[in-house]
Amino acid sequence: MGVRHVEPYTEEWLRQPALYVSRVVEALGAEATDWWEGPCDPRAVTILLTGGDALVWDEESGWRRGRYVSGDREFCTVLAEARYLGGGLLLRPERVPSAIADARAGVGNSTAWRPCYRSYRHYRDGFDLALNGYHVYAEA
Repeated sequence: MGVRHVEPYTEEWLRQPALYVSRVVEALGAEATDWWEGPCDPRAVTILLTGGDALVWDEESGWRRGRYVSGDREFCTVLAEARYLGGGLLLRPERVPSAIADARAGVGNSTAWRPCYRSYRHYRDGFDLALNGYHVYAEA
């Protein structure tokens, strides 16, 4: 099986994070109350959590957790008291719940400083291939 490149800004490319995030939502269970894909550049996703918190993922800095202030599909999500979970751009979905607990406690890999793992402008750096792995997993 060959490597298939997905052209940037196509509908398929814009939707690439959805299967990964749906696995994270599944791992969060009842703690996740809603989620949506946000605006692009970088691609981003928001998951609303019980208790007024939210998780935001973007393709440059990974996951961050904080108190939900505002945002929707059209406008970037704003969080108060945000902490980045660490662990890279594609933290294993089953690891996210414990990473949230660490961030709430201010321990572990969590940090208030924004990491920058990559630029959303680097279309052929291998990141989209990693996202495609979740598509292959879903089809298996």
